Amino acid sequence: MDEEYDAIVLGTGLKECIISGLLSVDGLKVLHMDRNNYYGGESASLNLNQLFEKFKGGAEPPAALGQSRNYNVDLIPKFMMANGKLVKALVHTNVTKYLDFKAVDGSYVLQKNKIQKVPATDAEALKSSLMGMFEKRRARSFFIYVQDYDPADSKTHKGYDLTRMTMQELFAKFGLEANTIDFVGHALALHRDDDYLNKPALQTVNNIKLYSESMARFDTGSPYIYPLYGLGELPQAFARLSAVYGGTYMLSKADAKVVYDEAGTAVGVSSEGETAKGKIIVGDPSYFTEKVKTIGKVVRAICIMSHPIPSTNDSHSAQVILPAKQTGRQSDIYVASCSFAHNVAQKDKYLAFVSATVETSDPEGELAPGLALLGQVDEKFVQVSDICIPLEDGSKDKAFISTGYDATTHFETVMVDVLDIYKRITGKVLDLDVDPAAATQEQ
Repeated sequence: MDEEYDAIVLGTGLKECIISGLLSVDGLKVLHMDRNNYYGGESASLNLNQLFEKFKGGAEPPAALGQSRNYNVDLIPKFMMANGKLVKALVHTNVTKYLDFKAVDGSYVLQKNKIQKVPATDAEALKSSLMGMFEKRRARSFFIYVQDYDPADSKTHKGYDLTRMTMQELFAKFGLEANTIDFVGHALALHRDDDYLNKPALQTVNNIKLYSESMARFDTGSPYIYPLYGLGELPQAFARLSAVYGGTYMLSKADAKVVYDEAGTAVGVSSEGETAKGKIIVGDPSYFTEKVKTIGKVVRAICIMSHPIPSTNDSHSAQVILPAKQTGRQSDIYVASCSFAHNVAQKDKYLAFVSATVETSDPEGELAPGLALLGQVDEKFVQVSDICIPLEDGSKDKAFISTGYDATTHFETVMVDVLDIYKRITGKVLDLDVDPAAATQEQ
């Protein structure tokens, strides 16, 4: 271990493993360490025994739940947008060869205490029971505008400057009702709260286009995909990528600690009496407690069930978004489900996850509207996690720290953080739309 590396990465969470893989591909000598004896960190997938060890003090799982090894339960449940940044990163790095995916069956939204299918195109808008006849026509016009919008073609702008016009103003141009705005902003554009209404419309329009493009990619009724055997496969796949390019991995380094010089610059990591030197140190907030601050908390419930979520067309996998206004909150509640069909549970067992940003002194109580949608639950595990952000950007102290995981059930915000860290480390913008093999040939 007493060697010098271009980069030392602490923690094998998804963000850290992606960064490790990307830096290794760039030719950097990378050492990757974790205090745990398994990959994934906060974003690991646990078997049944590990789940009961973590949440129930090692109690014996009920025999009715089946064999422990048949479970791969995500600690941070999220789906992947089929045309989103994480999928593009998987394709860009060829990590897809280590993984198998299954399309998520359905995407839903709670409106007036009913679970409704989310329309994402003008054709679906006309069929949706979310809107009356006249509102459907207005929504169809809005969706056509969004689908046709091209930043480079002013003819598609219809005279609207989306870099200046707020989203509230754009909605008003099409005369959309409050309930329509609610599901478009939260279930399609995937905003967590209503702050977006007073911001330039371009980002929201791009978000809706991403949702629609992801829907079209596999034509399965939802824009999401999910890896077989759980999300814990993702960090392991990027770890393999790093290893292929010479990355070194060390697990079970419980005492791993960042070493700083007299100027406060991170210069290495010590463990078991040895010190590895590094030009930069990357890691999750748990390795840099004095260099981060807590900006909020997320509460998550993991539920094992013997049935799919009611009113989701018996889907083996689904997402249900509960917009803030529908539950009287400041931010949305997210419900996600998967099942034995994804190799994450015993046959005929389903997993459901309910997540929310904590807003009160009763975090578990805040999940009640989401839990109420699930029906009978066999087992429930609840965890409250801090959302931490770094105090500095790493340019001075060479400590590049990821942010905590939010309550959303998709990976877009995760990849924003990953790409930002990569840019701060390398000074380069990673273009995920470029074929790396083609780019190499051109050079």
